[in-house]
Amino acid sequence: MQTLDVELGPRSYPIYIGSGLIGRANLYSPHIDGHQVMIVTNETVAPLYLETVQQAVADFEVHTTVLPDGEQYKSMDTLNSIFDSLLTARCDRRTTVIALGGGVVGDIGGFAAACYQRGIGLIQVPTTLLAQVDSSVGGKTAVNHAQAKNMIGAFYQPRAVIADTDTLLSLADRELAAGVAEVIKYGLIRDADFFEWLEVNMDALLRRDPDTLMFAIERSCRNKAQVVAADEREQGDRALLNLGHTFAHAIETATGYNTWLHGEAVATGIVMATDLSFRLQHIGEAEYQRVSHLIEGAQLPQTPPADISPQQFLTHMALDKKVAQGNIRLVLLKRIGQAYLADAYPPAKLMETLERFSTASA
Repeated sequence: MQTLDVELGPRSYPIYIGSGLIGRANLYSPHIDGHQVMIVTNETVAPLYLETVQQAVADFEVHTTVLPDGEQYKSMDTLNSIFDSLLTARCDRRTTVIALGGGVVGDIGGFAAACYQRGIGLIQVPTTLLAQVDSSVGGKTAVNHAQAKNMIGAFYQPRAVIADTDTLLSLADRELAAGVAEVIKYGLIRDADFFEWLEVNMDALLRRDPDTLMFAIERSCRNKAQVVAADEREQGDRALLNLGHTFAHAIETATGYNTWLHGEAVATGIVMATDLSFRLQHIGEAEYQRVSHLIEGAQLPQTPPADISPQQFLTHMALDKKVAQGNIRLVLLKRIGQAYLADAYPPAKLMETLERFSTASA
């Protein structure tokens, strides 16, 4: 097991990474204040890991709520069902929510913890690669709205993150690849050496080689923890973690949150952001091809659905959280390993990228 710390003063917390962690009672109990626990999971994860977690926290009064599986259920209605479970179980304000699952469970379970009685304890137990390297760390919690993704939420840090690499063995190949998109992101925005390592080790990562997985998760979490520690509430450099996400969220919103996995949309968004960076002459053709080749090698899509027009992209992108005073701010690349937040690019260049990818996917 490796332990990283997210340094946030009195709200600092550990990230435990390793094999066989999900059933270790000693990783949970120090982070549970009261006597009640509410495990929030979904119908896919519950048959695999719920009993193990229940046994790990058996010294407490344990309650469970099992949600339907899918991004389309990351909604206010589903959130309210968690509140129903908390109230029915008469959970008090010293209750701890354990979010057991992927990014959707972590986001919605975390938001429920942030809201219930104005904030109760939270432990994240991510079971997908995407959740382990990204969404479980940093305290972003939210639900989706029909018009835009993640627009209703709160910054709310967990008390611990327990990332058991063994849970990745049960992931479908498509889900694993979706998580790799977020791994690639860290190399692009701030860790060129990691990007080069991924170019060499992508096949081993997709084969789920244990040492390769462990290294990729630890390196990604270390990058995320450093960014969050420096900018918890996304007032500056934390926004760089959204490379590709403005394009990606437009794809997810336009498709109703039920067609593309988040990581698949992010992969396409990264390629689109790289294309715009190339058009702005920040990066050269060789760097663009390296990014495209790595996304392809990760078995991820590079073009959006054919039926999303440039104007539809702009409409959805205008509701992105990074929009300021009507300007669509985008995370772009100066080079591999260095990103920046752009709000003064020529709009015509963005339209060129949107038109190019609409044509490419037709």
